[in-house]
Amino acid sequence: MQVILMDKVVNLGNLGDVVRVKDGYARNFLIPQRMARRATAAAIAEFEAKRAELEKAAAEKLAAAQAQGEKLSGLTVQVLQKSGVDGRLFGSVTNFDIAEALVKQGFAVEKAQVRLPQGPLKIVGDHSVSVALHSDVVVDVTVAVLGEHA
Repeated sequence: MQVILMDKVVNLGNLGDVVRVKDGYARNFLIPQRMARRATAAAIAEFEAKRAELEKAAAEKLAAAQAQGEKLSGLTVQVLQKSGVDGRLFGSVTNFDIAEALVKQGFAVEKAQVRLPQGPLKIVGDHSVSVALHSDVVVDVTVAVLGEHA
């Protein structure tokens, strides 16, 4: 299926690109998330009429993400979790826990934006975590996992 991208999509294309994707990817993800529309002649003409407006909105989103990224960059977030005497946690610290801690500090971050490449954090200590605020803005945050002896 050919779709016209309404936003930048990682590993696919930029705003306004007409790309061919699998039908299920378009129907189940891109179109419901409002990242793309079917590339019909009418949709392409409508997009071209609104192109400047959409590019301006995309630039504003990017600028807002960069501003938040500057505030967030290098930040240390403390998460308290029950642990044993050897420093291993009973359970783990997930992207939800980190996003919740960032929200408490006044940052609008969703759990899907927190990237944990090695999976959930399972030991006490400082860990570097990536937060993707925008497809072009990824900042590193330090998560200090503090052990609370049970």
